[in-house]
Amino acid sequence: MRAIAASVVLALLPVGAIAVAPAADAAPVVRMDYPTWAQVQQARQAEGATQALVAQIQAQLAQLQAASQAAQADADAKGDAYAKAQEAYDKQDYETQQLEVKVAAAKKDADAAREKAARMVAQLSKTNGGTGSTATLLSSQGSADGQLYRLQAYNTLIKQSQGIYDHALQLQKTAQSLTDQAAVKKKLLAELQQKAEAALAAAQEAAQKAADAVDAETTHQAEMQAQLAVLTQQREATEADYQAGEIARAAAEAARRAAMGQGGRVSSSGWADPASGTLLDAFGMRFSPTHFRWQLHSGQDIANACGTPIYAAASGTVKYAGVYSDLGNYITITHDGGYVTGYGHIINKGILVRIGQHVDAGQQIARIGSTGGSTGCHLHFSVFVNGSLTNPVPFMRDRGVTLG
Repeated sequence: MRAIAASVVLALLPVGAIAVAPAADAAPVVRMDYPTWAQVQQARQAEGATQALVAQIQAQLAQLQAASQAAQADADAKGDAYAKAQEAYDKQDYETQQLEVKVAAAKKDADAAREKAARMVAQLSKTNGGTGSTATLLSSQGSADGQLYRLQAYNTLIKQSQGIYDHALQLQKTAQSLTDQAAVKKKLLAELQQKAEAALAAAQEAAQKAADAVDAETTHQAEMQAQLAVLTQQREATEADYQAGEIARAAAEAARRAAMGQGGRVSSSGWADPASGTLLDAFGMRFSPTHFRWQLHSGQDIANACGTPIYAAASGTVKYAGVYSDLGNYITITHDGGYVTGYGHIINKGILVRIGQHVDAGQQIARIGSTGGSTGCHLHFSVFVNGSLTNPVPFMRDRGVTLG
């Protein structure tokens, strides 16, 4: 029996080898060889072999958990950095858009003032008989009273024209000043965009590694825990028993998702309602309930119970799926036409898609939660047009979708 136990332990040692290869500035990548059910049955024949395999499984479970936690921590840090960079860009972009509206209005006012000044010059010319000379006006025929009247009218027009000219000049200076400010903001905007893109790339890579680590933990954890139970409780169980249980659990999960609905309501334009619920805070500047200051609210909040389905607003490709600072667990999807949609505050373990995955309009991609800087269960839905935030309510309405 001792010989059998020794041979089994030796046979299991290569199986339990764990290689941890740390990548630069990233969570470690864990590679393991996992025990088979045949090895579990073999180890049960000897106490020493059982203990060795139990120790191996426990070590591997701990390694899987540690790797998953490290990868998630790295993804969280890079996701927060991406969020800060993107939020800085969005804030600057919003301010630049508002400034450009002021520039357009100032230019319009300046143009109108110049036209008014031009009309005044023409009127002066007519009043002075087209000569443009006060001496000519005074030497013209007529009574003294008539000449004084004409002189008074002329001086009045001169004063009015000077005021109009000064006003037009001031408006022109204002328009130029606003134009110069807009140029500075656009330059800063380009720099912020580069930083946001670099932060996105790092966050995407970290989020992908975290998702892979969670997949590895999820895939092997349940089976190894079942194997551990067989070894520690000395129960009779086979791989077939385990697989049957997994099939039953998968069927129950499929039934649960089916009960939640098959997808969002898709309009004739190909756009879908991202979630049902009550509209709360709208897009625009607001007093933040978590930071207690005025700041840009980048989307439309749709409140519903945690766990309620979230659907892709249109067909596209998942750009990001991971932690995103105040928006908690967050997904962005790129669509044709330069559009991007964002879905924030997703419940923990509620992201159902991966970076790079294609999704259809109305396909469930997540579940409503209250992660990040949230005061209750809701979806934070954002829309970007050519990189700039826009109000989701009229944008979706124009595509045949009424939010909420």
